[in-house]
Amino acid sequence: MYTSREIAAFEAGIKLGALYHQFVGTPVSEETVDSLERAIEQSVSLQPYVESVSVDIDRSMLRGNIFGYSELSGNMIRAEIEIVYEGARVRAVLEYDPEKDYPMMHLK
Repeated sequence: MYTSREIAAFEAGIKLGALYHQFVGTPVSEETVDSLERAIEQSVSLQPYVESVSVDIDRSMLRGNIFGYSELSGNMIRAEIEIVYEGARVRAVLEYDPEKDYPMMHLK
């Protein structure tokens, strides 16, 4: 049997993984970055046990191509999610780790 905290941690990981794989590659520009952050937050917030979610896209990494937009990459995303499951509360973060040169997820 799993504890409520273990289930909450699992749910947080699933949701951050889904966020990452669903939105990486999305076209984004200076004009659309705010609405993309809110769309990601709203999408993830619909999932079970999500208490809160925040998404920040690193605007310094937006590099428009000849058509004026970038593609969202994992190293541009910082997301934090709070999950509540049967009284257990966990916070998890997705953020770029420069030492590993990879976006990583961890419990906060």
